[in-house]
Amino acid sequence: MCQEKMSNEILIAALSLIGTAFGSLTGIFTANKLLSYRIEKLEKSVEKLSEIYVRMSLLEKEQSVLNHRILDLEKLNVKRS
Repeated sequence: MCQEKMSNEILIAALSLIGTAFGSLTGIFTANKLLSYRIEKLEKSVEKLSEIYVRMSLLEKEQSVLNHRILDLEKLNVKRS
């Protein structure tokens, strides 16, 4: 009787260990999947922001060139007057 009780306790402990390990691993894999998804989304956002930064930089350069041209034209206009 004592032997049978000990076998049942060992079996229950082993099943509990397996269940806990399975639950923990499932949680880890799910969290990893979610983290990978979120990192991918962040990478896409950073890429878009980088593209915007490049475009803004080009626009600022163009604006600077246009401002210089306007100043040159104003100087020409003053000289002609």
